Amino acid sequence: MSAKSGLEDNSTDDGNVPVVRFLQGAKLLGQTRLVAGDTIVEHAESAGLKIPTNCTSGTCGTCMVTLVEGDVELPEILPPGLDDYLVERCARLSCIGIPSNDVDIDIRPPL
Repeated sequence: MSAKSGLEDNSTDDGNVPVVRFLQGAKLLGQTRLVAGDTIVEHAESAGLKIPTNCTSGTCGTCMVTLVEGDVELPEILPPGLDDYLVERCARLSCIGIPSNDVDIDIRPPL
C-alpha cells in the first residue's frame, strides 16, 4: 500500500480487491492491489517492476504501455506523448495513467 493511500478500503461491492497486473505478452510479471490515485508507474514499483520514465508528465512517451484489460482514463486533451493512432491501439502513458479498477497492463508499447 502506498503512503498516500492511508488505510483506504479499495474493495468492490462483492468484496473483491481490485488489482493491477503487469504482463509481457502472456507472461505475468507481477501484480499489486489497486491504490486509488496512484499511477501505473507507482503500481509497477509496488509490484517490484521498473517501467522506464523520463519526463513524468506525458510529454515524451518513454513510459508507454498497452492496456490489455480494464480502464485507465485518458486526459481530455491528449499529451504530446500520445496521439489518436496510439490510443486506438490501447496505448497509455504509465507516468500519468491512473487505473480505476482491475487492469491488465502489457509493459510493452503497442506495435
